[in-house]
Amino acid sequence: MFLEGILAIAGQPGLYKLVSKGKNNVIVESLSTGKRMPAFATSRISTLEDVAIYTYDEDISLRQVFLSIFEKYDGKTVLSGKATNRELMDFMEEILPDFDKDRVYVSDAKKLVNWYNTLIEHKIFVKENIKAEEAAEKATEEEPEKAEEPVNEVKE
Repeated sequence: MFLEGILAIAGQPGLYKLVSKGKNNVIVESLSTGKRMPAFATSRISTLEDVAIYTYDEDISLRQVFLSIFEKYDGKTVLSGKATNRELMDFMEEILPDFDKDRVYVSDAKKLVNWYNTLIEHKIFVKENIKAEEAAEKATEEEPEKAEEPVNEVKE
Protein backbone atom coordinates (compact mmCIF):
# COMPACT_ATOMS: atom_id res chain seq x y z
CA MET A 1 0.00 0.00 0.00
CA PHE A 2 1.14 3.51 -0.69
CA LEU A 3 0.38 4.54 2.92
CA GLU A 4 2.30 1.66 4.45
CA GLY A 5 4.99 2.92 6.81
CA ILE A 6 3.89 6.57 6.59
CA LEU A 7 3.38 8.06 10.05
CA ALA A 8 2.02 11.19 11.67
CA ILE A 9 3.42 12.10 15.08
CA ALA A 10 1.41 14.33 17.41
CA GLY A 11 3.24 17.58 18.10
CA GLN A 12 5.57 17.14 15.13
CA PRO A 13 4.91 18.85 11.79
CA GLY A 14 4.64 16.87 8.57
CA LEU A 15 4.77 13.17 7.80
CA TYR A 16 7.41 10.58 8.55
CA LYS A 17 8.56 7.34 7.01
CA LEU A 18 9.20 4.38 9.31
CA VAL A 19 12.87 3.36 9.05
CA SER A 20 13.26 0.78 11.82
CA LYS A 21 11.77 -0.40 15.10
CA GLY A 22 13.48 -0.60 18.46
CA LYS A 23 12.42 -1.78 21.88
CA ASN A 24 11.12 1.54 23.21
CA ASN A 25 11.12 3.63 20.06
CA VAL A 26 11.00 3.71 16.29
CA ILE A 27 13.37 5.51 13.97
CA VAL A 28 11.55 7.77 11.55
CA GLU A 29 12.66 9.94 8.65
CA SER A 30 10.94 13.24 7.92
CA LEU A 31 9.55 13.35 4.39
CA SER A 32 10.10 17.10 4.18
CA THR A 33 13.64 17.39 5.58
CA GLY A 34 15.01 13.85 5.25
CA LYS A 35 16.33 13.97 8.82
CA ARG A 36 16.09 10.88 10.98
CA MET A 37 15.01 10.90 14.60
CA PRO A 38 13.70 8.53 17.26
CA ALA A 39 10.02 8.57 18.12
CA PHE A 40 9.39 7.11 21.54
CA ALA A 41 6.56 4.95 22.80
CA THR A 42 5.19 7.93 24.73
CA SER A 43 4.61 9.86 21.48
CA ARG A 44 1.22 9.56 19.87
CA ILE A 45 2.15 7.95 16.56
CA SER A 46 -0.51 7.20 13.96
CA THR A 47 -0.04 5.30 10.74
CA LEU A 48 -1.97 6.87 7.90
CA GLU A 49 -3.39 3.42 7.11
CA ASP A 50 -5.28 3.54 10.42
CA VAL A 51 -6.66 7.07 10.11
CA ALA A 52 -10.30 7.53 9.11
CA ILE A 53 -12.62 10.48 8.62
CA TYR A 54 -15.95 10.67 10.40
CA THR A 55 -19.08 10.62 8.25
CA TYR A 56 -22.73 10.42 9.26
CA ASP A 57 -22.96 6.77 8.19
CA GLU A 58 -19.58 5.14 8.81
CA ASP A 59 -15.96 6.19 9.05
CA ILE A 60 -14.15 6.40 5.69
CA SER A 61 -10.48 5.40 5.57
CA LEU A 62 -7.96 8.06 4.67
CA ARG A 63 -6.83 5.84 1.80
CA GLN A 64 -10.28 6.03 0.19
CA VAL A 65 -10.41 9.81 0.67
CA PHE A 66 -6.95 10.22 -0.89
CA LEU A 67 -8.00 8.06 -3.85
CA SER A 68 -11.09 10.20 -4.32
CA ILE A 69 -9.00 13.40 -4.30
CA PHE A 70 -6.43 11.82 -6.63
CA GLU A 71 -9.09 10.89 -9.19
CA LYS A 72 -10.91 14.21 -8.96
CA TYR A 73 -7.76 16.35 -9.29
CA ASP A 74 -5.90 14.01 -11.65
CA GLY A 75 -2.97 13.45 -9.28
CA LYS A 76 -2.16 17.12 -8.82
CA THR A 77 -1.74 18.99 -5.55
CA VAL A 78 -4.78 20.72 -4.12
CA LEU A 79 -5.33 23.86 -2.00
CA SER A 80 -2.29 25.60 -0.58
CA GLY A 81 -1.44 25.83 3.09
CA LYS A 82 -2.74 29.39 3.02
CA ALA A 83 -6.31 28.35 2.21
CA THR A 84 -9.05 29.99 4.26
CA ASN A 85 -11.24 28.04 6.66
CA ARG A 86 -14.19 28.40 4.28
CA GLU A 87 -12.12 27.06 1.34
CA LEU A 88 -11.01 24.06 3.41
CA MET A 89 -14.54 23.18 4.49
CA ASP A 90 -15.85 23.65 0.92
CA PHE A 91 -13.10 21.29 -0.24
CA MET A 92 -14.19 18.70 2.36
CA GLU A 93 -17.79 19.08 1.20
CA GLU A 94 -16.70 18.54 -2.39
CA ILE A 95 -14.66 15.37 -1.83
CA LEU A 96 -16.68 13.83 1.00
CA PRO A 97 -20.20 15.34 1.03
CA ASP A 98 -21.42 13.31 4.01
CA PHE A 99 -18.52 14.08 6.39
CA ASP A 100 -19.63 14.75 9.97
CA LYS A 101 -19.50 18.53 10.28
CA ASP A 102 -19.66 18.34 14.07
CA ARG A 103 -16.64 16.05 14.47
CA VAL A 104 -14.39 17.03 11.54
CA TYR A 105 -12.72 20.35 12.26
CA VAL A 106 -10.96 22.87 10.03
CA SER A 107 -7.64 21.67 11.49
CA ASP A 108 -8.48 18.14 10.30
CA ALA A 109 -9.22 19.41 6.79
CA LYS A 110 -5.94 21.34 6.81
CA LYS A 111 -4.00 18.20 7.83
CA LEU A 112 -5.76 16.21 5.10
CA VAL A 113 -4.76 18.74 2.43
CA ASN A 114 -1.18 19.05 3.72
CA TRP A 115 -0.73 15.27 3.98
CA TYR A 116 -2.15 14.70 0.50
CA ASN A 117 0.08 17.39 -1.01
CA THR A 118 3.14 15.96 0.79
CA LEU A 119 2.45 12.47 -0.58
CA ILE A 120 2.04 13.86 -4.10
CA GLU A 121 5.17 16.05 -3.90
CA HIS A 122 7.34 13.17 -2.66
CA LYS A 123 5.95 10.82 -5.34
CA ILE A 124 4.64 8.34 -2.79
CA PHE A 125 1.13 8.66 -4.13
CA VAL A 126 1.42 8.15 -7.89
CA LYS A 127 -0.62 6.24 -10.49
CA GLU A 128 1.91 3.40 -10.68
CA ASN A 129 1.62 2.69 -6.94
CA ILE A 130 -2.17 2.74 -7.12
CA LYS A 131 -2.26 0.41 -10.13
CA ALA A 132 0.18 -2.02 -8.49
CA GLU A 133 -1.88 -2.02 -5.30
CA GLU A 134 -5.14 -2.61 -7.19
CA ALA A 135 -3.55 -5.45 -9.17
CA ALA A 136 -2.36 -7.10 -5.95
CA GLU A 137 -5.82 -6.78 -4.38
CA LYS A 138 -7.46 -8.21 -7.49
CA ALA A 139 -5.07 -11.18 -7.53
CA THR A 140 -5.88 -12.06 -3.92
CA GLU A 141 -9.63 -11.77 -4.57
CA GLU A 142 -9.50 -14.03 -7.63
CA GLU A 143 -7.38 -16.70 -5.93
CA PRO A 144 -9.61 -19.76 -5.56
CA GLU A 145 -10.02 -21.07 -2.08
CA LYS A 146 -8.57 -24.53 -1.65
CA ALA A 147 -10.86 -27.12 -0.16
CA GLU A 148 -9.15 -28.80 2.71
CA GLU A 149 -9.18 -32.58 2.66
CA PRO A 150 -9.70 -34.44 5.89
CA VAL A 151 -6.41 -35.67 7.31
CA ASN A 152 -7.49 -38.71 9.25
CA GLU A 153 -9.82 -40.31 6.74
CA VAL A 154 -9.62 -44.09 6.49
CA LYS A 155 -10.06 -45.51 2.98
CA GLU A 156 -11.26 -49.06 2.46
